[in-house]
Amino acid sequence: MSNEAHAREQGDAALDDGSPEDDADATPAGDAAAPAEDTVAQLEDRLRRALADLDNLRKRYEREVARERLNTRMQVSLQWLPVVDDLERAIDHLQSSEDCGPDVVEGVRVIRDRALSVLAQLGFPRFDATGEGFDPARHEAVSVIDSDEPPGTVVATTRTGYGTGEVVLRPAGVVVARAPAPDVRGAGDQDAG
Repeated sequence: MSNEAHAREQGDAALDDGSPEDDADATPAGDAAAPAEDTVAQLEDRLRRALADLDNLRKRYEREVARERLNTRMQVSLQWLPVVDDLERAIDHLQSSEDCGPDVVEGVRVIRDRALSVLAQLGFPRFDATGEGFDPARHEAVSVIDSDEPPGTVVATTRTGYGTGEVVLRPAGVVVARAPAPDVRGAGDQDAG
């Protein structure tokens, strides 16, 4: 063996002394990368799920807050409705009375209008249903009459309703049209003739 070949063998032996530590470091490094990637993927998945849960919780909380605000507005408005009804009756009574002047009627009307404004600001404006089609969500039928109007049309309002299309505080009391009943007497007389 030449000196050069012998030196090469000694150099290789110096680099690889055959210790088990060198072999242990080389092999697990490649295998350790795979579990680390799996761990990172699992943690990222858990993070995404936690963020989605947090977003769902935020949305549910917003819905619950909106529902509670609506319930509170409805409770306050329901307490306010008898006051508005009393002001309506007071105006009707004062207009038919000869004992009070027009200034008193106008003063009560201004107070009533302010009360209606408060209800509208709370989200429950006044609505008159006359001429509309009967809607059980917005109307309460108090009577049905024969009419020339199409059947199911509101022909009169007996009690004013409050609310919007989405939320009705109090349905309007209405009189609903029905088709006139056929004249049974007249039909029998025509058949005889």
